[in-house]
Amino acid sequence: MKIQRQEQNDYYDQQLLIIDEQLCALLKQRKDISNNNPGQPPNESISKWAEKYGMYEDLLNSLFGLLRNEEIFRPQVEPNNFRRHLPVMKAIEKAERLYSITFIRQYDNASVLYLTIDWDAPNISDPLEEIRRSRSEGAFHLYINDNFDCRPTGKKGSGGHFTQKFVVSPALPDDLTGLSLFFTEYADHFQKNPTGLEFAMNLEIE
Repeated sequence: MKIQRQEQNDYYDQQLLIIDEQLCALLKQRKDISNNNPGQPPNESISKWAEKYGMYEDLLNSLFGLLRNEEIFRPQVEPNNFRRHLPVMKAIEKAERLYSITFIRQYDNASVLYLTIDWDAPNISDPLEEIRRSRSEGAFHLYINDNFDCRPTGKKGSGGHFTQKFVVSPALPDDLTGLSLFFTEYADHFQKNPTGLEFAMNLEIE
């Protein structure tokens, strides 16, 4: 006799409701204790837990990896209904590189800004070398204050010029007085390996 399985999305063992809610409560507690920066348990601990609880190490590694990178699941805000440009014209030089923001695009539900990076780069005739250099550029994280979500949405450029785009939600006020942009560079997009480069730009119109 062939047993017909229900579709995975259609089946749920109701006896698990209480346990699953407890799991959610523990995840919330874990997030609060770690200040939303949990890292990942040591391999030795994962191996011990896998053996103790009869689980696969790869499963546990995947689980803690997802928890470590929770921000990638945050719903993305798509800027809607362009309103105006706000001139900024701010720049700062660090380690022979010029970091600048010239304007902010204002939408009903978000703001969009571009961090441009310029430096004196040697001429590169090899396209593959140009690609390797572009990939070696760090990724910047933007923080304004706890009221705004700042999401990097890509970067592009070459030959001594790069631009990294950020979507900020909700939209910044048209009056930027008192606001500053805090940038931190990381070796990758997971924001786990800071390079040590940090700087701030005061948006107040002078």
